[in-house]
Amino acid sequence: MSNTMMKTAAALTLTVGLLAAAAGSAEAGHRHHHGWGTGAAVAGGLIAGAVIGSALASPSYGAPVYVAPAPSYVAPAPVYYRPAPWSPEWYRYCSSRYRSFDPRTGYFRTHSGRHVFCQ
Repeated sequence: MSNTMMKTAAALTLTVGLLAAAAGSAEAGHRHHHGWGTGAAVAGGLIAGAVIGSALASPSYGAPVYVAPAPSYVAPAPVYYRPAPWSPEWYRYCSSRYRSFDPRTGYFRTHSGRHVFCQ
C-alpha cells in the first residue's frame, strides 16, 4: 500500500470517527440544549475537511532511488628506475644529469652550494 493511500485511509477513518462523535454530540445537544446540534455537526465537518485536505496536500515521495557509490580507485605510485650506487649505469646517470657530479665521491653540488649524494 502506498504512503498516500495509507494517509487517505487514516484520514477517512478519523473523519468517520469525528462525524460519529459529532452526530452523537448533536443528538445529545438537541435533547438537552437546543441549537447545539447543528454547530457540533458543522465543527465535525470542518475538522474532517481539514484532516482530509492535510493528508491529500502533503507531498508524496516516490520509492527511494539507490545510487551506488563511486568506485574508490587509487592509482599505484609510479616506479622509477634507479641504478644501484657505484654501478656503471649509476655513473652514467649521475654524470649525464648533474654537471657538478664527482665520480670519486658520488656527490654533486646543488645551486645553493650543498653537496648531495646522487641517487
